[in-house]
Formats: sequence, C-alpha cells, structure tokens
Amino acid sequence: MTTTAVILAAGHGTRMKSAAPKALHRIAGWPMLRHLITSCEQVFDRIAVVIGPGMEAVAEAAAPHRCFVQKERLGTAHAAQQAAPAFADGDVAVLYADNPLIRPATLRRLLERRAEGDAALVLLAMRPENPARYGRVLTDQGYVNAIVEYADAGDAERAVDLCNAGVFCAAAADLRRWLHSVRNDNASREFYLTDVVAHARAEGERVAWVEASPAEVAGINSRAELAAAEATMQGWLRAAAMDAGVTMTDPASVFLSADTELAADVTIGPNVVFGPGVRVGRGTQINPFSHLEGCTIGEDCIIGPFARLRPGAELESQVHIGNFVELKATRMGRGAKANHLAYLGDSEVGGGSNIGAGTITCNYDGFAKHRTRIGKGAFIGSNAALVAPVTVGDGAIVAAGSVITKDVEPDALAFARARQSVLPERAAMFREMNKGKKG
Repeated sequence: MTTTAVILAAGHGTRMKSAAPKALHRIAGWPMLRHLITSCEQVFDRIAVVIGPGMEAVAEAAAPHRCFVQKERLGTAHAAQQAAPAFADGDVAVLYADNPLIRPATLRRLLERRAEGDAALVLLAMRPENPARYGRVLTDQGYVNAIVEYADAGDAERAVDLCNAGVFCAAAADLRRWLHSVRNDNASREFYLTDVVAHARAEGERVAWVEASPAEVAGINSRAELAAAEATMQGWLRAAAMDAGVTMTDPASVFLSADTELAADVTIGPNVVFGPGVRVGRGTQINPFSHLEGCTIGEDCIIGPFARLRPGAELESQVHIGNFVELKATRMGRGAKANHLAYLGDSEVGGGSNIGAGTITCNYDGFAKHRTRIGKGAFIGSNAALVAPVTVGDGAIVAAGSVITKDVEPDALAFARARQSVLPERAAMFREMNKGKKG
C-alpha cells in the first residue's frame, strides 16, 4: 500500500503581516514548508502540496513534489479535496505547512496506530500547558467521540486538556468520501477538515488519537509564534550537535541551520551563526562572533573571532581564518592563513600560503567577477591589493602595500609601490609654517 501525505500550504501571511506566503517564512534557515516535507519524506511514499493561486514560490519550495492549486479558499476540507487525485491506495494523512516541527517519529506513530486496524480515522492530539482556544478532543473508552471548538464548548468541555492538533489520517477511500460529505453550513461558510470526525462517527467508525508533544504541533500564525518555533528548533539542533560530540561554550547564543553538519570535536564559541549549507570537519575551532554560510571547512581549522565565510568558501585542513577576514567563493589550501583584516573573493590560495593584514583581492571590475590565483607557500604582505585576473606563483612574495596587476612568477619578489623619499627637517618646518592655525 502506498501512503500519501497531503500538506496544506495555501495560507497567506495575513496574520503575520507579511507579503510572503506563510509557508515560506523561515525557521533555522529553511522555509517552514521544507521542514515538514523533509519529515514526511522519511515516512510517506508520496507527498502532495496544496497551494493558492499565484504561489509559484511555494511550488518551487515544494519541488519535486506535486502541487495542487486551491483556486478559492473555501476551508481546510476543501483544500484537502484538491489533492484527492494524488491519493494512492494506502493511508492518507493531511497536515498543515504552519505545523513545521512535526518529527518523523510522530508521523510513524500516526501510521502505526492506523495499521492496528481498530480505528478508521486517527488524529494527532496534544496537551498544551495553556489549552487556550484550541478545539477540545472529547474521548470515551479510548476513542474520540468528537472535536468541539472552543467557542462552542461548555465549561465542562473547556476543562478538557486534550486538544486537537489538526492532523488526520485515514484510508484513501474513506477520507475521499468524508471530505466530499463535509458541508459549509456554519457561520464562516467554510468546509472544515475537523468535520470528518463527525462523518466517521456517523458511519459507526471508531476514531483514535496519537498524542504528540505540544512543541511539535504548535501552529505558527504570528511573528511571536515563529520566534517560539525558532527557539524550539534551535534547542533540538544544539542538543543533537552536542550529543554527537560538538562543544558549545554558550549553546544559547549559537544559531544553527537545519542542514548544518558538524563533525565530532568541533568547538564553537559564543555568538556564532550558521546559515544554510555549512559543513565543518573534526577538530575545528570556530571562535566568537563568526558568521558562516554555504561553506565547507576541513579538519583542525581555526576560524575567527569575527570571521565571515560566505557561499563558495572551501577550506582544507589546518587553515587559519582570523578576525575580520571575509571569504567568498575562495578555496584555501592546507595550512593556508589569513589572520587579520582581509577580503578574499573569487580566489584560490595554495597550501601553506600566508595572506597579510589588510590584503584584498579586487575581484569585481564593475561588470564581471574575475579570479585571483595564489600558489603554494606564497607570502602576500600587508595592505596588498591583487587586481584580478592575476596569478601569484608558488613561493612568490608580494611586498607590503603593493598593487599587483600582472602575474608574479614562482619564487619572485614583487614590488608595486612608489619609491620612498625622506626630506630631513621638513616635519619641523611644516609644524612651524602651520603654527597657530589649529583651533
């Protein structure tokens, strides 16, 4: 039997006061939708995503999975109906893109409960610390009798702490039939997914539930809830990294991306930020206030403090990148060093080379990017400017303060600066001439 996950992602960012669709707001560097798709990919055989008109960006985030457009927003049951052509012959689960933190283990428990065979419909429920205005799940003898929305609940029902998390799972044929039976005879004139519980019960079917952690199934409808979800995800990511052998001296100040890869014995100082696409090798030390994104770092490197590694930076082992050094689309060979105040963009630095303080690669001419190539064992003096495209050969030395516009041969010494002149006594004469002008 082929299982299917249907993700409803047609919501606007209205309550978040955003022009971007809600599903594209980011947590740990990824759109919410991608988090949920990644979890579903580990559990379900097929994934379908329901989007709204004009949501090409959401469809792109959902790729390669099939998308269905809900042309009119007539409610959650109506949205799920749009994906009915994707239902296979097995169970179908309906989920929401704004519940992005549901973990694969919880989804597996949902399918496993369905597989027990005694309940035609299984839903996710939770016991939040503050049930607030969540719909209450009313149970009897281990099964669900009904879901009562907070506004319709009496005092006794509001005292129930088991709440609806919004996720439903049933056989494809049953869910298709129940969705078709849902009516919009309510104040909002919408077709509600929660009504499938009543239709299942009306047919004499049992409805079961699986209890999930409130942190996993908390919905995101505001910027504050988005921040809370970010905090939850960061807590999970930090804990997983430390369990895998990573040292964090101040975990709460380190921010990871969902795809950050950290080997054992990596040490991370306070206030380090990882954007998407970072891999760090064993034994590397990342010092405080560094920012890394789209880069690969080898073993036993030292990064920062206050370093910035941008997309395309590739560091082999034992590389040192020091304070206020920025790398972009640059490869650093084994043991290469840039310890202070340098910018290396669109460049290649050979193993064992040393880049002096204040050095920059002038990679952009106003129209196109050009590459700088520095060989192995080269020494680039402080405040050098390497105007690309240019090559500095193996073992070459570039004198401090030079502006290099032509290739430098291996083992050559290159000067490109004006000859120094010294005029005796002129400093004293200058001061005498300007006496009285100050202030």
